[in-house]
Amino acid sequence: MVTVTIFLLVSGCAAQTRVAGDVRFALMGDTPYSEQQVPRLDRLIEDLNAEDLAFVVHIGDVTSGQGPCSDDWFRERKQQFAKIRHPFVLLPGDNDWTDCHRTGYSPTERLAHWREVFCTREPRLRLEIQRGEYCEHVRWQAGNALFVALNVQGSNNNLGRNAAMDAEYLARMKAVLAWIDDSERVLRARKLQWIVLAMQANPFLRPRSGPNGYDSLLERVKRLAAEHPGAVILVTGDTHTHRDDEPLPGVRRIEPWGSPIVSWLRGSISAAGFNVGVAGMY
Repeated sequence: MVTVTIFLLVSGCAAQTRVAGDVRFALMGDTPYSEQQVPRLDRLIEDLNAEDLAFVVHIGDVTSGQGPCSDDWFRERKQQFAKIRHPFVLLPGDNDWTDCHRTGYSPTERLAHWREVFCTREPRLRLEIQRGEYCEHVRWQAGNALFVALNVQGSNNNLGRNAAMDAEYLARMKAVLAWIDDSERVLRARKLQWIVLAMQANPFLRPRSGPNGYDSLLERVKRLAAEHPGAVILVTGDTHTHRDDEPLPGVRRIEPWGSPIVSWLRGSISAAGFNVGVAGMY
């Protein structure tokens, strides 16, 4: 969504010291956007496969805002991600379905096809899946953290384009908020230290006019942070800029680099904390 210009691409940045008993993982998103980025993603996957990782999360957008949104492109990405030897979770991104109307597709049809291709039952993570149609809403425990995948999108979360998309937004956000509520219950019951909400959107963007597609989400996140100080981590995308900051009191936000950068972040969970840093840029 946002163009980032970086002239030096390096691999193997910011290596972390291993802590006994830690859980290592990778975060990435907003790639590949073009055929030119495909071989760079292959190189990233080769480096991921050389790492000792518990899982890899891609927070969505496996194509650009102008597509391709074709079945062939999705199938090729499925085959490419299958090269990752670690447990892998992919979230849907706005470029993958809501923005496909720009190239003549129905967004809801593309989301249904995305689910057919990419919804995972990754057994190695013991995924819990929300009941109903939102098979992309999964969660899993890693160390003392609960990871929760949410279908929250860029492009104002698909709100404000037409009546059909507004209805889609309302139904989906009802499921999103219910999944957060249920995940908070798990957080309490298991007495975990962190809850990680992963989504494609950068929910701190505001539309130029009309209703804000992130209001209900942000209100829920604020309550979650108030009830669990220091426990809430947002993993977001869409703006393609690496961030590790506190956009709301008590909420840590982490965003990987995105296109034109092909990159990943290395994370670790241990008694020493929840640590994330840039690992490779291609």
